Amino acid sequence: MSESRTAIITGAARGIGAGIAKRFAADGYKVAVLDLDEAACQKVVDEITSAGGQALAVGANVADAAAVEAAVTKVAEELGAPTVLVNNAGVIRDNLLFKMTEDDWDMVMNVHLKGSFLMTKAVQKYMTEAKYGRIVNLSSTSALGNRGQANYSAAKAGLQGFTKTLAIELGKYGVTANAIAPGFIQTDMTAATAERIGVPFDDFIEYAAKEIPVQRVGQPEDIANTAAFLCGEAAGFVSGQIIYVAGGPKD
Repeated sequence: MSESRTAIITGAARGIGAGIAKRFAADGYKVAVLDLDEAACQKVVDEITSAGGQALAVGANVADAAAVEAAVTKVAEELGAPTVLVNNAGVIRDNLLFKMTEDDWDMVMNVHLKGSFLMTKAVQKYMTEAKYGRIVNLSSTSALGNRGQANYSAAKAGLQGFTKTLAIELGKYGVTANAIAPGFIQTDMTAATAERIGVPFDDFIEYAAKEIPVQRVGQPEDIANTAAFLCGEAAGFVSGQIIYVAGGPKD
């Protein structure tokens, strides 16, 4: 029944979010492409509409409660009540602990954790009214610990606890909540990491692929495929799970 469902994808102007938005549109969802800069969303919206899908560009800072409420209301009015939410918006402010600033910490916490909290709180009322909902939060293998990412690792681990609690609280309303923890995915964000450590991106990818059992790095489509399953009708008995999509086993 995805034809009649509206999905909101945050951080959807590029990378994993854009991949998920395009996949969901192809599956028949009406898709709200939400990002900090509304103009940056237009390219993804145009790709979706030119392929025959329905999409709306929405600009909002997910860490701002008023902006989130306004954005979700706009989506409900223009596309229909949102019953699918993918919390993908994220930033990195990597540094070793002794060099990490308070602003580095707060920025990452606000976007990942507060942003997911505010978006979910705003959307859950539409889900509980519909007695149907799908929530997917984007965690990361960094939740297991990663040098130079104390803030990001803590936020991504926090999202796992948030996900499990949502599953417990919202399950009786027909709402599932799951998290996807990607491994190395080839995006602008991983390119920025390569630049930070002074390694050409192609070399960075080649090295990473050798360390991954399936011998390749991930693509946004790999995450989109998993999100499509978790948000589909068939995944109604899958909830509170953290799925590592990393080309190999993770703990």
